[in-house]
Amino acid sequence: MAYGKKYKNAAKKVDAHKLYSVDEAMAVVKETASAKFVESVDIAVRLGVDPKKADQAVRGTVALPHGIGKSVRVLVMAKAPKDAEAKAAGADHAGLEEYVEKIKGGWADIDVIIATPDVMVEVGKLGKILGPRGLMPNPKSGTVTLDVATAVKEVKAGKIEFRVDKAGVVHATVGKVSFDAVKLAENVKAFLTTVGKLKPSTSKGQYVKSIFVSSTMGPSVQIDRTVVQS
Repeated sequence: MAYGKKYKNAAKKVDAHKLYSVDEAMAVVKETASAKFVESVDIAVRLGVDPKKADQAVRGTVALPHGIGKSVRVLVMAKAPKDAEAKAAGADHAGLEEYVEKIKGGWADIDVIIATPDVMVEVGKLGKILGPRGLMPNPKSGTVTLDVATAVKEVKAGKIEFRVDKAGVVHATVGKVSFDAVKLAENVKAFLTTVGKLKPSTSKGQYVKSIFVSSTMGPSVQIDRTVVQS
């Protein structure tokens, strides 16, 4: 892969042999971001788990203290009066039949779907569409609930969902390079603390293999994996 001049110059500021603390890493990520747009800050944690085993498929949610720096578009799939509660709490869209049809027709202008338990039969029929896009509501992530108002407020405030992929890596966006380094570090620490608490009891050996952070277009910075207490 050929890298551009900006990337190569940024990469020179990263010590590829150093394991950075979270605070150090955030300062470096900000310094090495050079795109003309406001880049996101992403994290990738490689875990020593077997994602093929159901009891090792790490997934969870975390409320990042400073959010991710973007407006999250929320759809609540619910019948009256829950749809009205959702709208009052700040949901961008709320309803049922109309949105079932819109999603079947290819509508994709949403980031998170929350649903009440009583409509999950209808929502479940959209599994082949929502599943691959990571939008299927799930009780474990708090997106299947009767308390739609609280769920909407949490998502809008910075609650994110994550899950380990087939390669054993957990990916997440933890902010923007426009955040100050302290806020970025606090978001990363909250994320890593949550990942650490989710270590499966059946997982043997080293749980966290590596942690890398980077801006959207910047070089990766490796964080010392021992910061995760598991």
